[in-house]
Amino acid sequence: MSRTLYDCPRISRRITATLFATQSLARAAFIASGTVSALVAIQLSGAAAWAGVPAAVLQLAGALSAVLVGVTTERIGRRSGLAMGLAVGVLGMGVAAGAIIADAWLLFLGGLALTGVASAAALLGRFAVAEVHPSARRGRAISNVVIGGAIGSVVGPLIIGPSGRWAQRAGANELAGPFVAASVILAVAAIATYVWLRPDPRDVGRKMAEKHPEPTAHQGPARPIYQILRTPAGSVAVLAMALSQMVMVMMMVVTSPYMMMHQHDLTAISLVIAAHTFGMFAFSFVPGRLADRWGRGWVILTGTGLLVLGCVLAPLSPGVLPLSAGLFLLGLGWSFCFVGGSTLLSDLLSPAERAKTQGANDLLIGLATAAASFGSGLMFAFTSYTVMGIVGIAVSLVPLGLTGWWMATERRPAAVWL
Repeated sequence: MSRTLYDCPRISRRITATLFATQSLARAAFIASGTVSALVAIQLSGAAAWAGVPAAVLQLAGALSAVLVGVTTERIGRRSGLAMGLAVGVLGMGVAAGAIIADAWLLFLGGLALTGVASAAALLGRFAVAEVHPSARRGRAISNVVIGGAIGSVVGPLIIGPSGRWAQRAGANELAGPFVAASVILAVAAIATYVWLRPDPRDVGRKMAEKHPEPTAHQGPARPIYQILRTPAGSVAVLAMALSQMVMVMMMVVTSPYMMMHQHDLTAISLVIAAHTFGMFAFSFVPGRLADRWGRGWVILTGTGLLVLGCVLAPLSPGVLPLSAGLFLLGLGWSFCFVGGSTLLSDLLSPAERAKTQGANDLLIGLATAAASFGSGLMFAFTSYTVMGIVGIAVSLVPLGLTGWWMATERRPAAVWL
């Protein structure tokens, strides 16, 4: 392992660029398919209460596979592991498309379960880029990969209409079109990852840790996951990511059915979802740079405040503009919490702790959002969009309070949850 190979900034830039591109592709695929998943659920199941089930299945499958994908990338490398996970998603999107055409509800859910593996792989890409950057630039590095989703946030919704019309011309259900398109896009992402993610970020990160150990990272034998999560910083990092995504998913999942109830067409729905995903990714460079300048805690606090504002604004009116503004703020708040939390967690881990802890983190995120996805459909069916906004505010206050507590006690290095 030569210095030229592992210490050259050019290598870090190449890895970042590759992960940026694959993140853009993967996000476009998931947004295109995810936007219509609630509509597919209502159509195939015949009940609006099941609208949140597809997102719940996707999140649960992603959660349960996160640790496996993390361990796999540790054993065979980030390049092969991430590419393999994305390839499973290609199969899943194809199965889901076939199920829509065949009007097979359970088969559709099975296809979504396979795509959950690809979702887990795509999420772990942010930690791969963190490995090849020092702490002082880690927030920006993660944000540069997350911002790749901005392209997906624009392209994904734009795929829905044309792919749906293509499916109709082919004599199939128009809702199958976005899933076919998503399958093709994920195939491109898998190939790009396998071909261009070189040298492997795992090996680069290990060599960097040997040459330049960081004071914030744990030194010594690898700790059990529960011990890492019991530290104040570990708890704040994981809960900021999990609860912010819970709020974001809960509101996003039911927005499409809510708009359909108010006579909006697919074009209007796609515009609102585009505004939401634009907020999620387009400005992620901001929390990344602020995390390196202000500190991770202030970024998370800002994110929770934006989540509260989004939950207040979204239910005020069923119009496209108010919904777009509310969903945009929800996406932006998630971005701050996600980048801030990911950076904080990366700071705490030694190379031996990274894969298993990052996988466990995404497992917890997935379980939380799966519960939110499933619960959102039931909550929407029996209450209202306004009630869901109130619940979102209450959940957002949890990471806000925990982060404030951690920032007040962060000078106590031995502190743990009691």
